[in-house]
Amino acid sequence: MNISQLSIIIPAFNEADHIFEILQRINQVQLINQLGKEIIIIDDKSTDNTISEITRFQKLKPNLNITVYQQPVNKGKGAAIHKGIELAKGDYIIIQDADLEYDPEEYNLLLKPIFKAKADVVYGSRFIGGNPHRILFFWHSIGNKFLTMLSNVFSDFNLTDMETCYKLFRTDLLKKIPLQEKRFGFEPEVTAKISRIEKIKLYEVGISYYGRTYNEGKKINWQDGLRAIYCILKYGMLKM
Repeated sequence: MNISQLSIIIPAFNEADHIFEILQRINQVQLINQLGKEIIIIDDKSTDNTISEITRFQKLKPNLNITVYQQPVNKGKGAAIHKGIELAKGDYIIIQDADLEYDPEEYNLLLKPIFKAKADVVYGSRFIGGNPHRILFFWHSIGNKFLTMLSNVFSDFNLTDMETCYKLFRTDLLKKIPLQEKRFGFEPEVTAKISRIEKIKLYEVGISYYGRTYNEGKKINWQDGLRAIYCILKYGMLKM
């Protein structure tokens, strides 16, 4: 299977404390099958030093394929992902949060079903496998599992982690999906919409999770959980 490049979309908002390190980690990853990397950073109108930290990294690694796009106003994570999808030129796309909760070393775990089984989409699950998981919020885990179960009811998938950040898509497939959600509704929306693609080949692999607390910069909240329920019903039941 001939794939030449992976597009890594990084939505970033006020991640000056983490963006440099996550870029270092991405740079250090050796992808299987000599796959190239295209890094697309969408800055969501950060008010800290996120952009200057990105610039500092670019000066150290001038030959790395990095595209930086600055949103004119803060639009939300989903909107940033939409822009990244528009700019992506690779054969496959993966979403990478700008914080340190997910480990780029595990890109290859998600790529294996692409090369071995010609997968169209691969989700990385925080709830299966033997990789490290930071112990944090009980009710968050219950909420994630509830949202995944509700999503599965409408998609007829048997996912264990619909809300995961690590989602790997065939680029040509993802570019054809009309996406609307501007904040954290991207996860249930895209899951509902890929479920309606005939003969879709979706895989799930276990990944690690190095979660952070709200004091450490976690941004998602209970209101986003309610929005996720709304999105599951909207895009699942109403087929929008």
